[in-house]
Amino acid sequence: MRRMVVALGLVIVTGTASFAQAPAPATAKPAAPAAQAPTPAPAAAAPVLPFPEGAKIAFVVLQRVVAESAEGKLASARVQALQQKKVAELNERQKAAQGLQEKLDKSGAVMSEAARADLTKQVERANVDLQRATQDAQAEVQELQQQLQEEFQRRIAPIIEAVGKEKGLHYIFNGPDSGLVWADASLDITNDVVKKFDQAKPSAPAAAKPQGQ
Repeated sequence: MRRMVVALGLVIVTGTASFAQAPAPATAKPAAPAAQAPTPAPAAAAPVLPFPEGAKIAFVVLQRVVAESAEGKLASARVQALQQKKVAELNERQKAAQGLQEKLDKSGAVMSEAARADLTKQVERANVDLQRATQDAQAEVQELQQQLQEEFQRRIAPIIEAVGKEKGLHYIFNGPDSGLVWADASLDITNDVVKKFDQAKPSAPAAAKPQGQ
């Protein structure tokens, strides 16, 4: 039986939220929000061309499978939800650290030496905790992305193989990631893969692994 080897490079879109690599100095003024670019109008869907009769080679755009399939959308939403949750938690920690720094800046001069030293230690500890929490949050999101990518690879390979067998194909390439510089658009079987993927029995959501394991 012919085996099909599929090389997958999955990148789950997680939205615009991101983690700071390091907390901003507590005394710095918050930057003005960047102007939002107008939301571009959605591109018109490419026409579905009939697959060439007798063709033995095709390609699939896996990033489209992620973006258009039900499971791909669910995975992206899970990652984005976790990332937004972590960003909110880190914002609260940063506000607390800034509050301590502002208190030190305003009242440090009139405090006793012992009180000022204690507050300075609290500021330093809050900033260190924020750094560690940021790193932990990044690791947690990356771990979920990795789990979902592995699950996607496990689930999509037999779907692509089934579509290939139905069409009598010998080779299926991963669109732009395979080194293709041009291909007849009628050889694109992405829509077929998305349709069969959505018809397949959904897999149970991957449970997050405990940190440190």
